Amino acid sequence: MMNLEEKLWKTFNKALGQFQLIDEDDRILVGLSGGKDSLCLLEFLARRSKVHVPHFTVEALHVRMENIHYETDTTYLQSFCDRLDVPLHIITTSFSTNPDATATVPDVSTTTPDDSPSGKGKQKPACFLCSWQRRKQLFNLAQELGCTKIALGHHQDDIIHTALMNLTFQGHFSTMPAKLRMRKMPLTIIRPLCLCQEADIRAYAEQQGYEKQLKQCPYEKATNRTTASELFAHIQQLNPEARYCIWRALESDNKLVEY
Repeated sequence: MMNLEEKLWKTFNKALGQFQLIDEDDRILVGLSGGKDSLCLLEFLARRSKVHVPHFTVEALHVRMENIHYETDTTYLQSFCDRLDVPLHIITTSFSTNPDATATVPDVSTTTPDDSPSGKGKQKPACFLCSWQRRKQLFNLAQELGCTKIALGHHQDDIIHTALMNLTFQGHFSTMPAKLRMRKMPLTIIRPLCLCQEADIRAYAEQQGYEKQLKQCPYEKATNRTTASELFAHIQQLNPEARYCIWRALESDNKLVEY
């Protein structure tokens, strides 16, 4: 029987192959929030980069938001990256509550209640503004560094939750794809943990002793994503195979790769 690390590693590599997430000579920028998912993603990508086919390099970006009061120990993140031999970039920024402030920030997913613009002149929630400012920094740095890919730490549960959110609140069937090629810039968004389950990543993070954030985000429980997570938990009680049914529906409807 495989142990947890072997299971996650095998699942991670399966996603790389199934969705063709990495190409020869890729330069990948990882969005490193400091949470368990991004730490696991960075660890696995760094390990995979030591395998010489395909050849690719990895760098990481951590964005600190001045006007949201949660903290990540950047000293820990630096030591974590140093152990993996991955360059770490740290940018401190903030967001404006001006309704038009994020109008030009690029999207890195399909539309969702939390993640997409709904027109100018409307007050947007703090989670939206914070998320889009982080994405803006990711895109800007990726282009400055000449990166070809941006890797994000969304796992299978995140992708299913997004599908439920879009279905419930937006009236269409879509999600965050495992691979998304941007139309307006030479960048591709990849989600190499797309086949990994959150429970496995959480257990692995505890096993590895990943440090947690010093202070949690004050807004993280007040989103539609939390509601979707609770809904998915209820659906799984009704049908333990629901995860695989929803995933097959996304695959068969070609929602997991966008060009």
